Amino acid sequence: MFWSTLSCLALASSALATPFKRAESLSVEVTPAAASVDTVDNLKFTASVKNNGAEAVKVLTYGTILDNKLPTKSFVVSKDGRAVPFTGIKLSVSLEQTDDSAFTTINPGQTVTVAHEVAALYDFSSSGVGKYTFAPNTNFVFVDDNTKEKSIDNLVKAEVTSAAVEVEVTGGTHKRELKALEGRATVSCSNASQKSFITSSYSEAKSLASTAASYINSRGASDSLFKAYYGTNSVSSVVSKFNAVANENSSSRTLNCSDPYGACSNGVIAYTLISSTNIYFCSPFYSEVTTSGLCSGTSVASRNIRGGTTLHELTHAVAGTDDVTYGCSADQALSNSNKLINADNYNCFSTQVYASTKC
Repeated sequence: MFWSTLSCLALASSALATPFKRAESLSVEVTPAAASVDTVDNLKFTASVKNNGAEAVKVLTYGTILDNKLPTKSFVVSKDGRAVPFTGIKLSVSLEQTDDSAFTTINPGQTVTVAHEVAALYDFSSSGVGKYTFAPNTNFVFVDDNTKEKSIDNLVKAEVTSAAVEVEVTGGTHKRELKALEGRATVSCSNASQKSFITSSYSEAKSLASTAASYINSRGASDSLFKAYYGTNSVSSVVSKFNAVANENSSSRTLNCSDPYGACSNGVIAYTLISSTNIYFCSPFYSEVTTSGLCSGTSVASRNIRGGTTLHELTHAVAGTDDVTYGCSADQALSNSNKLINADNYNCFSTQVYASTKC
């Protein structure tokens, strides 16, 4: 099974000056096990990341080709120029609750090699047989190990150029299901306290989304807060995503306190399984606060509003968002196209609207 996590934690390069080398010191090479396979089960890759510099680098593993632990998106897969649908998980993370196992340190001259399998993470059945292109996600983020306070703001983005590889698939493209861990397939929540917490966060998420949509409709695209988080994107394109959350009413989608895919560790707050759009909440989530906390102690930048987290995950489930970056300042530094699709922009914007209009 191919495992990876947090997609593209891209941060503004001016966020922190660190002693670590950046993009120029790293090179990435991806090698397929075979140029042609008769089933997607044999789509296997080896990724090698080499530090060509004179100093060690410490890279946040999440969302990069270095990570082979969690079932998230480390490749962009396409066929005939069209993206192949991703069916794994997208998640929320608190950097403050990670430990060193969330990072990969690569010493000078060292090459780190990881293996990937992708059959269960993409819907190859929708594209059928033919030649596929696999482009690794190489938006690396570096951290200064000497920094006293671990924070999203103490990371530096570096995008490493890496060639995509092609593999011919001649058969066996029927859809694979992502398998849950043994003994952890239950998705119902028997803990009454956690169930109540999730239910309340869901209501708060829908309220935040509705308030944000109303704010945008009344202020328009010239509003400074709108421009900060969404640039030159149209009002309708942004409002449609908030409305999708505000009007969510699926009877089949579940919000769960279980962790059947083993993703709840090392700072992961919650995640969405894209194939089913079910949402799973991890232990850090239950330490988050109500929306009203924005008026009595916490801040938008802390990103610890439970309704904001649930809104983030619901945008994955119903509005097609991705995880490009995390952190409200980093959200505002994205390109216009990424501002529109980044789930954290909807979290930070909606909570900022609440704080500025309700507190």
